[in-house]
Amino acid sequence: MLDNSWFDDYFAAMPVMAILRGMGPERTVTAATRAWDLGLTAVEIPIQRPADIEALRAVVAEAAGRGLIVGAGTVTSVERVALAAGAGARYTVAPGLDLQVAEASQQAGLPHLPGVATATEIHTATRSGLRWVKAFPAAALGPIWFKAMAGPFPDARFVATGGLSPADVPAFLDAGVRVAAVGSALLDPAQLTALSAVLPGGRKG
Repeated sequence: MLDNSWFDDYFAAMPVMAILRGMGPERTVTAATRAWDLGLTAVEIPIQRPADIEALRAVVAEAAGRGLIVGAGTVTSVERVALAAGAGARYTVAPGLDLQVAEASQQAGLPHLPGVATATEIHTATRSGLRWVKAFPAAALGPIWFKAMAGPFPDARFVATGGLSPADVPAFLDAGVRVAAVGSALLDPAQLTALSAVLPGGRKG
């Protein structure tokens, strides 16, 4: 039986997650540092190219000095599970639902957050023990989708990912989303203020 209840504690105090894609090691560390300074402890680095693995390793090393951990995203194969583990990731995230990948990740000691976009996928994930799911692409699905899915799947815990800006976050959280993910806002000073306003306590960066 699969189990990703580890995310219960990981996401308990922070409803916003940072996803840092394709920036290269130096810029990724800079963006991750901004996220941590804002109080965003949940940081995911998607791994699609060799440079992404280097970025993941760099952020993992930087996070260790703060007592934090980092996840690997776009983990769409068993091979990428191994790459994520080797680079020091502590959990994996995927854009879709692949139970083989989820099982490989769990066997590697990495909790897995699968992607879903339909009722069938939510049902399959939760029936397999994966209560936490990543709804992707969240901007296209819209807040009303989450309200609709909460009815038949009250035990599902949604992380909304894909195309969200800081201004979108409150509407998704109000719709029942547990965590909303943002990315490019961490590189845009104009959006940092908007992002900090939606964090617990209205932190200012």
